[in-house]
Amino acid sequence: MKIKNILPIILFLVSFSFYAQSGKTDEKREKIKAYKVSFLTTELELTPTEAEKFWPIYNAYDDRQFELRHQKMKAYLERLNDDNINSISEKEAAVLLSQMESTDKELYLLREKYNSNLKKILSAKKILKLKKSEDDFNRKLLKQYRDKAAKDKD
Repeated sequence: MKIKNILPIILFLVSFSFYAQSGKTDEKREKIKAYKVSFLTTELELTPTEAEKFWPIYNAYDDRQFELRHQKMKAYLERLNDDNINSISEKEAAVLLSQMESTDKELYLLREKYNSNLKKILSAKKILKLKKSEDDFNRKLLKQYRDKAAKDKD
């Protein structure tokens, strides 16, 4: 499996544990979101017209994606802890797997709609730059998380 395929999974798990560790989830999420907006704004060099159309689409997509990944997947992961995974029936496992596949499909359709909307306001080159910038941001966030964890260990 390529690193490009593994990175979103790692980021999901890291962000999931990051959010789960604090009662101040919304505050941390808003700080990260503000940092991300600043980062993407700098990287994308959007014109005022592009920015006016881009940010509502991006924010709606980001919020829905967060909801799907962190609320639905959280419920699945809670049911998959070590004690539960060994005691659930095959039927329950099949239902859970089906629910996870359904969420994956929702995420795919959401991304497809998002890309379609982006194509109406940004050039293909800027859309690719957005994808690269998001990946760069995620790597930077993951590095900060690792550095903080290493610092806390010492």
